[in-house]
Amino acid sequence: MIRVMTWNLWWRFGPWQERSKAILDILRDVRPDVVGLQEVWGRDGDNLAGWLAGELGMRWAWAPSPEPGRWQRRIGDPTVEVGNAVLSRWPIAGRETAALPAGEEEPDGQQALYVRVAAPGGVTVPFFTTHLLSHPYASATRCAQVSALARFVHERRGDGDFPPVVTGDFNAEPDSDEMRLLGGTMTAPAVRGQVLYDAWRYARPGAAGATWDQVNPHAARTLEWDSRIDYVLVGPPGPEGEGHVRDVRRAGDAPVDGVWASDHCAVVADLATRADVPAG
Repeated sequence: MIRVMTWNLWWRFGPWQERSKAILDILRDVRPDVVGLQEVWGRDGDNLAGWLAGELGMRWAWAPSPEPGRWQRRIGDPTVEVGNAVLSRWPIAGRETAALPAGEEEPDGQQALYVRVAAPGGVTVPFFTTHLLSHPYASATRCAQVSALARFVHERRGDGDFPPVVTGDFNAEPDSDEMRLLGGTMTAPAVRGQVLYDAWRYARPGAAGATWDQVNPHAARTLEWDSRIDYVLVGPPGPEGEGHVRDVRRAGDAPVDGVWASDHCAVVADLATRADVPAG
């Protein structure tokens, strides 16, 4: 089994030092094998993903935003970077990034990070993480972004049997145009023939699973409704069931010693390897 996870870490907002410790505690409890992270901060050689990887004994890859200005203005500090990252228990054999279009919006540096994870048993996992534009009205821009992401995934999904794993904060609900376009099962896919299963819908059909949850005071301050906007997406299983979604759940959905780790809940999915699939 391979345990994958996605989590938006709320950059350097709020009580970020206390939150960092809570994030670490939750990751230690969940014990993921590969994690896609969004809103990761870096500054003067320090990096939240690097610190987490060091504490957890994991490898890491980091992709800073090429357009961090809007983020820096929000906290009044032009020295703090923002970006996506991946933590992996196993070697990272390759790494690439792809810029996503901003459409008519101010360039905000959205991009996708791809890593090739060398899992045990000769298994190669093509793993992606991303963070799409958050403006509520920007569905058209997110559609353009998922189209670019879909092409990026298609070109790097590899020749192995393990399907691509795409994670991230998509800022879009399951039935939105952008998620239907990326998934490819409820409308024509962005790339012909490419389908990505929503792990939550696949393993917990009918369960709400909000990752933007008003129980969390950091989310509640926005006065927005509960939404499922963070995803683990997986291509169809390989010929012997590789990548089959065995289970999915939330994490980071309660405080740690009174501290909420982020304004988002994480999504954790257990994916089968060939050895996990019962013989027919």
